[in-house]
Amino acid sequence: MVKRGRTSEVPRREAKVLLAKAVEFMAMARLADSAEEHDASMLMSVHAAIAANDAICVALLGLRSSEPDHVRGVDLLESAAHLEEDVGTRVRQLRSLLEQKTPIAYTARRATASEARDGIRRALRFVEWAEQVVARARV
Repeated sequence: MVKRGRTSEVPRREAKVLLAKAVEFMAMARLADSAEEHDASMLMSVHAAIAANDAICVALLGLRSSEPDHVRGVDLLESAAHLEEDVGTRVRQLRSLLEQKTPIAYTARRATASEARDGIRRALRFVEWAEQVVARARV
């Protein structure tokens, strides 16, 4: 059994709103990248993936993590593995992206152009998957 932490019930129809946020964050990640603002680009990519994860969990489970640690949201996604194919791969992708957040957001370390672009690519794959999951959930 996956430990998923505290959750909040959310009406499944709100998955589309959360997904729209993920898409918006992706647009901002690309804009920041084009302005060579690599830290902002990386963090917007991470937040896009977090919002996409929330959209998926709401669409599939009617739940979203209410824990301050975003890793608990990944655990919640993992608990939905029986409802959607490819969750294991997507969980690994999201965990990898989340590992980038703390060093860039809370230390003196700066994201490189290469890291920011890689973050965009990985987050975009996750957001595109979220779009498919939410569409299949028919919310």
